[in-house]
Amino acid sequence: MAMIAANELKRKLLIAVEGQPYVVLEVFFASPTARGAATMVRTKLRHLLNDAVMEKSFRANEKFDEPDVELVPASYLYSDAHGFHFMDEKSYEQFTFSAEAVDSDRGYLKEGVTLQVLKYNGTPVSLQLPQYVELAVTSTELGLRGDTAAGGASKQATLETGLVARVPLFIKEGEVVRVNTQTGEVAGRA
Repeated sequence: MAMIAANELKRKLLIAVEGQPYVVLEVFFASPTARGAATMVRTKLRHLLNDAVMEKSFRANEKFDEPDVELVPASYLYSDAHGFHFMDEKSYEQFTFSAEAVDSDRGYLKEGVTLQVLKYNGTPVSLQLPQYVELAVTSTELGLRGDTAAGGASKQATLETGLVARVPLFIKEGEVVRVNTQTGEVAGRA
């Protein structure tokens, strides 16, 4: 496994610091004015497992291992009292995330949706949803007379996963809409 020197760090690079996996968010090289002093590399790092952000400085000659991290495609199968069940699409191995680990992403999970799973040392640790998911509208209010779609008016709708979102007035029950998983906003019909 190749070692990465601190002076080779760049944004979005994965490194292991004290045995923990981090992604580099920012890098700044500080060259000292004194003769013989070592160049310092100031970084902002995000922990891959718990999303904690920290700032840390290193000497330019320090070296880091590459963490054993990979993104693999997976499918959402179902949820039950034990948690949310997924299947690795490469190995067909099934694994489960707890309700706390899925947390706010549960509204975007419907059976059969394909997503990416981050594996650290071969163990699934987090989900990365696709940018958009397609969900059917199960219930919505009626648009009031005088409301106009051109004016950007919207109404509240409940989607098939239980997610509540604002949709344009012309969307009816049973229609399928595209939902942005980063913002939770409806991007139109599917």
